[in-house]
Amino acid sequence: QVQLVESGGGLVQAGGSLRLSCAISGRTYRSLLMAWFRQAPGKEREFVALISWSGGPTFYSDSVKGRFTISRDNAKQMVSLQMNSLEAEDTAVYYCAAGQRISYSRRTYGSEYEYWGQGTQVTVSS
Repeated sequence: QVQLVESGGGLVQAGGSLRLSCAISGRTYRSLLMAWFRQAPGKEREFVALISWSGGPTFYSDSVKGRFTISRDNAKQMVSLQMNSLEAEDTAVYYCAAGQRISYSRRTYGSEYEYWGQGTQVTVSS
């Protein structure tokens, strides 16, 4: 079992920055894929970014590429999402997710991830 707890959300003005953190407890595996998703009011959940627990390349949605950076700290059992140049459209609840044995072609599908945090609200005022 893997438990995930997000933190770091809040209210920020457009153009500002926030850093989200996801604390991981329980058993972690080298095959674990870590991701951030978000869900805005009235919209479906969407993929934001992912990183492998064992290293390897990161991947971002087009909407955040160049503005957001995902990173991991294996020693601290933490995954972070640095969000810069925030826009009003980034307002959403952000979720940390983890999963194993996720195929490359489905790595952006939320349904493939077994473990989820409770979410943290990010509000960007314009």
